[in-house]
Amino acid sequence: MNYNIALQFEDGVSRIIPCNADELVCDAAYRAKINIPLDCRDGACGTCKSHCESGDFTMGEYIEDALTDDEAASGYVLTCQMKPTSDCVVRIPASSAACKTVVGSHGGKLTDIARDSATTVSFSVQAERPLAFLPGQYVNLQVPGTKETRSYSFSSAPNQTQLSFLIRDVPDGLMSTYMRNKAQPDDFMMFTGPYGSFYLRPTVRPILMLAGGTGLAPFLSMLLWLKDNPTTQPIRLAYGVNTNDDLVELDTLAEIKSIMPNFEFFTCVVDRESGHPKLGYVTDHLSAGDLHDGSVDVYVCGPPPMVEGVRKWIAGVGVTPKNFLFEKFSSDNEARTA
Repeated sequence: MNYNIALQFEDGVSRIIPCNADELVCDAAYRAKINIPLDCRDGACGTCKSHCESGDFTMGEYIEDALTDDEAASGYVLTCQMKPTSDCVVRIPASSAACKTVVGSHGGKLTDIARDSATTVSFSVQAERPLAFLPGQYVNLQVPGTKETRSYSFSSAPNQTQLSFLIRDVPDGLMSTYMRNKAQPDDFMMFTGPYGSFYLRPTVRPILMLAGGTGLAPFLSMLLWLKDNPTTQPIRLAYGVNTNDDLVELDTLAEIKSIMPNFEFFTCVVDRESGHPKLGYVTDHLSAGDLHDGSVDVYVCGPPPMVEGVRKWIAGVGVTPKNFLFEKFSSDNEARTA
């Protein structure tokens, strides 16, 4: 049986490799031409010490000088002694360059371009093969006809050939102009990745997701993954935008809610003239109860003012969440969403 091992490098590059059930992670990496720092291979030196963020595994023999009991209890592993018993995410304390690996390069044909919103474009790329990534991660998409790239989070679940994206239609933006005026089905697009440390962690406590504008995209990826990998933990999504035109994918969220009884969401709009039932910022419609006395994982994706606004709100409540994970993106048009 094969398991997927996601290797997260210090420079943000991810590589997801197959590993047999009876295979050491370091050997699987070497087979994939990835040189995890390694010296003794006997569990004695600690050179290959890494942190397993999620997943199950067995460990062979090693000495305490290489890995202490406290480190092992905190999820640290020696990749020269680690054999997976499930899919795992392992953080490698070295850059991808130091491990002599490169980020993956991929290609696919453009499909399903939707320009229904005045401010947002959604589209899909039919990849040549299923792409493994962690729900919430992003890729760098090359704008056809140029050498320029733009970073976009997946709005689709991992391990599929159809990869979906949700992007802001920025006036005079390079990718926005292409998608709005030039893009045609079957156009070929190149992209590299996956990248990023903003991804879904093990669902062992309640989850609070806060999305600003097209910061909804990585949450769609997470929720679609959770739909197929259910959890009993409560999940709440707060989705804030500037105007009614910015609200997208509501049907998708409603469909997920109909399938996942532990999921709920609400939307709010900054524009006071919008007529929306919830006006203002996402933090205007949250309470201390949403932080579950600190036993909660908070995920935030939106423009920098929103992320900082959420930080201030949490500080004002006086409750520290177990995990606070965020992804900032810059767009002049979305700078007010907070």
